[in-house]
Amino acid sequence: MNERNERCLKARFPRQGGAGFSRVMLIGVLALSAGIPPDAGASGKQVGKASWYGPGFHGKKTASGEPFNQHRLTAAHPRLPLGTRAKVTNLGNGKAVEVTINDRGPHGGGRIIDLSRAAARQLAMDGTARVSIETLPHRP
Repeated sequence: MNERNERCLKARFPRQGGAGFSRVMLIGVLALSAGIPPDAGASGKQVGKASWYGPGFHGKKTASGEPFNQHRLTAAHPRLPLGTRAKVTNLGNGKAVEVTINDRGPHGGGRIIDLSRAAARQLAMDGTARVSIETLPHRP
């Protein structure tokens, strides 16, 4: 970069000492403008689209290290800590199931959780469903 380019760059983007937005503040503003609560997935309640996964992943290693079992009541969530118990309610029919988060996902598609086949069956899901997720206290 030559001196002329450096002068132009400084003129366009002056460096702000402590007066400008911090990176943390900027990330928070961007998250809120995208409609994502800053603590989404950390605890409390979430509402969104759920899907399920089963036969193609059965026996494969999950993020928790255990093999995926489509017949157990488990789920994949992008941010909840592995081992977290959650109550998932199908908002279309009111059916609910308790699952344990043992994997990461879903990866795309605007979904907030991927359920095991067994959990999806208990919710009477046809592919995807609008659900609420509520974290439960840890069992002793």
